[in-house]
Amino acid sequence: MKMATYTQQVNTIHKQFKADVKNAKTKSELNNAYSTHKKAHESLLKEHLAEETGMIKKAKEKLG
Repeated sequence: MKMATYTQQVNTIHKQFKADVKNAKTKSELNNAYSTHKKAHESLLKEHLAEETGMIKKAKEKLG
């Protein structure tokens, strides 16, 4: 299972985002931090949901 890994990755993304927001000196830097954060979340979620879909497909195959 990769659930713990997913949670760890989310925590890493948030840690970086918080650091970027704290260090931002302009509105543009804040926007860039958010944009990067959002893209990282979307990518990670897409991967996570694909893994879960695979799990469901395998479970359905076992059931017949």
